[in-house]
Amino acid sequence: MNPQQDQLEALHEIRNIMDRSSRFISLSGLSGVCAGLSALLGAAVVKWYFSQHNINYYYDLGSYLTNEDIQFLLTVAAGVLVLGFCTATYFTVRNARKKNQRIWDNQSKRLVLNLAIPLATGGAFCAVLIYHNILYLVAPAMLVFYGLTLLNGSKYTLSDIRYLGIFEIILGLIASIFVAYGLILWTVGFGILHVVYGALVYFKYER
Repeated sequence: MNPQQDQLEALHEIRNIMDRSSRFISLSGLSGVCAGLSALLGAAVVKWYFSQHNINYYYDLGSYLTNEDIQFLLTVAAGVLVLGFCTATYFTVRNARKKNQRIWDNQSKRLVLNLAIPLATGGAFCAVLIYHNILYLVAPAMLVFYGLTLLNGSKYTLSDIRYLGIFEIILGLIASIFVAYGLILWTVGFGILHVVYGALVYFKYER
């Protein structure tokens, strides 16, 4: 090994140490895959429910949904959220243990705080949309605020989630214009993109 290679390895090690000290790098790609699969399952359940009750996403979502319909949609959304959170927690904890990294340290605290603020704001805004019966904008708002959440958190974890956040925002803006495709774009954003992102992260950092 020549001196130049030694210097490159030393620089690489210094960079790894800096990343560990400033970023929470134990997010697992498998958590993204599972979150995406949860979203795909939720979207399939909603699609089945709409077909069983003859609900047209474009024409009925703004005016003709009953309280029972809305409660069902909220239940599915909550189920997807809980399932995604549980799987993300499990795989992240497992990945952190493999890397001998603490789960709850200054880096993870900063990450959680910077994820929680835009995420809670987006949740509150979606609740306002539901209160005013502007249901066709809920899916676009979820995509946009989730994308902003990922962008805000990318400073404190794997930088790759920045690109996922950008794609989520773009999909949300498209869905806000073409509202008839809101459910499809929501499925792409929370389902397919998560699976692709998670697989890429897994093969890049964990294999």
